[in-house]
Amino acid sequence: MKTSLAIVLSATLSTVYASGLDSAQAIQNKTNNASATSQKKIDSSAEAAISLKAEIEQLEEEVKNLNVYRDHLAALVENQNQEAISIEAQIDEIKYTRQGVVPLMYQMIEGLKSIVDQDKPIKYTQRLERIEKLEQVMTRADVSDAEKYRRILEAYQIEMDYGTKLGVYQGQINLANNRVIETDILHLGRISLVARNLSGAKFWAWDQNKGSWQALDSAMKPELDKAYNIATKQAAPSLITLPVSLVAAEGK
Repeated sequence: MKTSLAIVLSATLSTVYASGLDSAQAIQNKTNNASATSQKKIDSSAEAAISLKAEIEQLEEEVKNLNVYRDHLAALVENQNQEAISIEAQIDEIKYTRQGVVPLMYQMIEGLKSIVDQDKPIKYTQRLERIEKLEQVMTRADVSDAEKYRRILEAYQIEMDYGTKLGVYQGQINLANNRVIETDILHLGRISLVARNLSGAKFWAWDQNKGSWQALDSAMKPELDKAYNIATKQAAPSLITLPVSLVAAEGK
C-alpha cells in the first residue's frame, strides 16, 4: 500500500512537474515573442526617427535657402524701386532736354546751310539735297529725335571730310556767258578745287574771291593729270602742285 501510494505520488509529482515545465516554456516563448515584437517596434521606431530627423534637417535647409532667396528678392525689389524712381526722374529730365535739343537741331541745320552757302562749291548739289532731307525728316513723327540728331551729326561729319580728303567726282560747272558743262571735279580738302572737261583737255580752278571758275594754263596739265590719277588711285601718292582756292583771310 505504501509502495502504491509512493508510485501514485511520484506519478502525480511528475505530472505536475511536467505541466509546470510546459507552462514555463510557454511563458518563455511568449516572453521571447513579445521581446522580438518589441525589438521590431523599437527598430521600426528608430528607423522612423532617423527618417524624420533627415526630413527635418532637409526642411531646415530648405527653410534656410528660402530665407536667403526671400532676402535676395527683397533686395531686387528695393533696387527696382530705386531704378523706377531714377527712371521717372530721367523721364522728367528728358522732357526738358528734348525741349532744348529740338531747337538746337534746327540751329545746326541752319549752320549747315550757312557753311554750304559760304563754302566752295564742292558737291554743292548733293550738300543742298542732304540739307533738304534733314529739314523733311525733322517733321516726321515716325523718326525719333535720337535718329534725327544722328543724321545731323552725320552731315557735319561729311562736311568735315570735305576739308581733309583728296577726291574726284563728276558734276556741272557754270562758266562765263552762262555756259554749263559736265566735268570731273577734283578737290584737295578745301584748299584747292579744280575742274577738268570730260575730254581731259581743259582745266578750270575755283576762285573764291571772284566766286567763279577761272581757266588754267595748259602748262599745268601734266601736274593736274597726276593729281587726278592719285585721287582715282591710278597712281601712287606723291608731291603735287595745285592752284589754291582761298580768299586772303584763309591764306593767312
